[in-house]
Amino acid sequence: MSAPIVSLRGVRKTYGAAVALENLDLDVEEGCFFTMLGPSGSGKTTSLRLIAGFEFPDTGKIELSGEDVAGLPPYRRDINTVFQDYALFPHMTVLQNVAYGLLAHGIAKPEAMSRARDALAQVALAEYGDRRPGQLSGGQRQRVALARAMVNRPKVLLLDEPLGALDLKLRHQMQAELKKLQVQSGITFIYVTHDQEEALTMSDRVAVFRAGRIEQIGTPSEIYERPLSAFVADFVGTSSLLRRDGKTIMLRPEKIRILPPNAEAASDESAQAGVVSETQYLGMATRVTITLQDGVKILSTWHAGDDEFVPREGVEIMAAWRRADEYILPKEA
Repeated sequence: MSAPIVSLRGVRKTYGAAVALENLDLDVEEGCFFTMLGPSGSGKTTSLRLIAGFEFPDTGKIELSGEDVAGLPPYRRDINTVFQDYALFPHMTVLQNVAYGLLAHGIAKPEAMSRARDALAQVALAEYGDRRPGQLSGGQRQRVALARAMVNRPKVLLLDEPLGALDLKLRHQMQAELKKLQVQSGITFIYVTHDQEEALTMSDRVAVFRAGRIEQIGTPSEIYERPLSAFVADFVGTSSLLRRDGKTIMLRPEKIRILPPNAEAASDESAQAGVVSETQYLGMATRVTITLQDGVKILSTWHAGDDEFVPREGVEIMAAWRRADEYILPKEA
């Protein structure tokens, strides 16, 4: 395996008495779409700012392509950052915004403008170079910010919740465009979000943060299907936890079938009787909360047309799931 393009070792960062990061180790492979996922205050944005050079660690090493950059300012790191607020110059045209960084680094104007036009074409905005940022939609401004960040071909592009200000439909569209752009450019993306759907949709690898530490690093499927803790199981997606023989068993809602109260489960299934205590219509499906006889609540995803039985609040049902779909959580640290 090649050396990671970004590596953090034993990184600690405090703000007064508050510990933002504690003994953090992290490797990001070159050409990877790597996402830092976690709730507010978990340390993901602090990690990003340390990599960018906007903050410096109290202790530990930060390496870029094997070079220790922990004490270097941002302009001496081959890294660019895209923020949620775009940070575009309103008095400049789109083309001038994208070319600004190149000109500031002494690139001749003809070459800078040519590279800026190429960058705008890469984000499907070739015809918008003469417009001002205020004449663009939110999604278009976001793409201009991406073009500006990528035009000087950094080794690493940092993205701090860049889609947070967009509406849901546009966010989904931009997720697909971001992933496509990352693959085409080959630039390493390090993406910060608290949105688990974004993390699962776009990433090659995900690091789940909690209270200044990393709970788990893995592929999206590993994080979702084989979480290492109850925190990861609960934060990434929706899950139900059952206790059996001193073990914690995780079940995802899509694995649980809802049957009439007297129905028999298949031979390879576990089943428990319960009552539908709540339903939430989600459009493509209905989320059903089931209270089992021992008082434990579990969640199921029900689709209209799955069968003739319709789960309604207060109705007795039988919840069934394949034993092969039970995932035993490792012991909590």
